[in-house]
Amino acid sequence: MFFRNLTFFRFPTSTALDTLDAGLQECQLKPVGVLELSSRGFVSPFGRDAEELSHRLGDALWLTVGGEDRLLPGAVVNDMLARKLEEIEQKEGRKPGGRTRKRLKDELITELLPRAFVKPSRTDALLDLEHGIVVIDSSSRKSAENFCSEIRRALGSFPALPLNAEIAPRSILTGWVAGEPLPEGLTIGDECELRDPVDQGAVVKVQRMELDNDEIAKHLETGKQVTRLALNLDDHVSFVLGEDLVVRKFKLLDGAVDQLESTDSDDVRAELDARFALMSGEVKRLFSVLESAFKLSKAE
Repeated sequence: MFFRNLTFFRFPTSTALDTLDAGLQECQLKPVGVLELSSRGFVSPFGRDAEELSHRLGDALWLTVGGEDRLLPGAVVNDMLARKLEEIEQKEGRKPGGRTRKRLKDELITELLPRAFVKPSRTDALLDLEHGIVVIDSSSRKSAENFCSEIRRALGSFPALPLNAEIAPRSILTGWVAGEPLPEGLTIGDECELRDPVDQGAVVKVQRMELDNDEIAKHLETGKQVTRLALNLDDHVSFVLGEDLVVRKFKLLDGAVDQLESTDSDDVRAELDARFALMSGEVKRLFSVLESAFKLSKAE
């Protein structure tokens, strides 16, 4: 259950969460209705057949939002609509107006929805209750905000805010590639993205290349700035950090995963606990490094 992407939000550590369990029960995922396009709600982190809607280890809380979406391609609706409009035009000798088009389209959607396939989905999140951090396994800001909205729906109030850096992230990333010292434990990987600071400026993407070379130096000399950078933390974690402070391609390396091999257990739940504990510990440690490097504001 290792996360692949990390989108961070902060919330005040004073936030009352004593009604969360009851709120999760009220906001469980309900099957998408025959005339609904989608449904969202909480499911168990251990699978939809499990009963627990949250899982806590120490100050780390694991929540999962499930989804059901009816797959109704717009191209299918538009094709059927075009045929109906053509039939009307041939029969009545005139093109239907806007109101007729809208009415026919709504009727088609109502007719097709009950027959549409339902696609399930899930999004996981880690809440660090000690430091007031929400970490959503998504690189999409909209998806992450929707997750926080589900928590807000369960609690009635949840003042989670995106990260706010007091120093422009791209200036820090550019400085690291240019040779400025990195925080202790961080090393540069083999991937970066550079952009001209002007609108519609050039974009250079580099992968599988040592970044300490003349080619990268020339791009920096022309004024390009680093907007994404691959990094490693203590040979435990590799990731790509963007100027939006979203962590992509998050991966636990052998230095961290080796710890799991020492937990000799055939119990599936115990193994998930071990994985969650390992991942949450590495995520917290990574966040503390980013918090210091980018001067991230508190939520209080």
